[in-house]
Amino acid sequence: MRPRNFWPWVALGSLLIFNLFFTQGFARLEFRDGRLFGTLVDIFQNGAPVMLLAVGMTLVIALGGIDLSVGSVMALSGAVAALLMTEHAQPVPVAVALALAVALGIGALNGALVTYGGVQPIIVTLVLLVMGRGVAQTLTQDQKVRFEVPAFEFIGNGTVLGLPFPVLLVAAVALLVGLLLRNTATGLYLEAMGSNPRAARLCGLRVHVIQMLAFMASSLCAGLAGLIAAADIKEADVANAGLYLELDAILAVVLGGTSLTGGRANLVGSLIGATFIQTLTTMLQMRGVITEHTLIIKAAVALGVCFMQTPAFERLTRRVRSAEAA
Repeated sequence: MRPRNFWPWVALGSLLIFNLFFTQGFARLEFRDGRLFGTLVDIFQNGAPVMLLAVGMTLVIALGGIDLSVGSVMALSGAVAALLMTEHAQPVPVAVALALAVALGIGALNGALVTYGGVQPIIVTLVLLVMGRGVAQTLTQDQKVRFEVPAFEFIGNGTVLGLPFPVLLVAAVALLVGLLLRNTATGLYLEAMGSNPRAARLCGLRVHVIQMLAFMASSLCAGLAGLIAAADIKEADVANAGLYLELDAILAVVLGGTSLTGGRANLVGSLIGATFIQTLTTMLQMRGVITEHTLIIKAAVALGVCFMQTPAFERLTRRVRSAEAA
């Protein structure tokens, strides 16, 4: 029996090996001005928002749900923080806290409508996808909000111990969520609900609370991703921030092996999937592939990796091995 995350590791490892040998400058690393630079570093820094979205999305998908609103939450949290700093002269800690509070509020609304309202997650979060970006555009009058606040910009391009701050933030969030899943009763309940929600309910588990927490965690991760995106470019771009990233996050979770029907949350697999997506995107950009072709190639490769994890592919490999043995 293959170990868990076998195919995601194979896919990512193959892509990295190919680039190390055939993409010029891919493996180059240098330490300059107290910071590590290089393509490999850029992959993790630029991929930090998708990695954060994938962490939160893993919790929701493990419950058999889905969260399509995360891209709009990114746009809204970045807009709230930018407006508070520029138009209301609020200090950075206050702006960050209120922006994350807004993200948590959207997560709570998603969770309440799904849990207590009985509305399907795809419908609820699709509505919030549209409404969230609409609120952000209303608040900013559909204009980009520029700012020059070094303390806030540190979130997107700061350095700690020579590494980009967004990378360390993703690592901290992933570690915290991983400990929650593996070392607390909440993580056990979440996986029990994803595997068999009816049985979990009959066993007396607090299903509603767990669902609420999962959606709130997903939105909180999206809020952090929105702050990183805004701080990196020194502006809140509500029209483009987080656009289509909810699809990348879902794809990363699926590539990582977490079933869309619910079950055990594969957090490590989701991070591998997000890294694979960003590595593939970076490789294509370095090779001068235009955006339209990049999307097609990404979709085709992702579909192939997903197929490699299906029972049908497993049966196919068994037949090939049997034929070779005969």
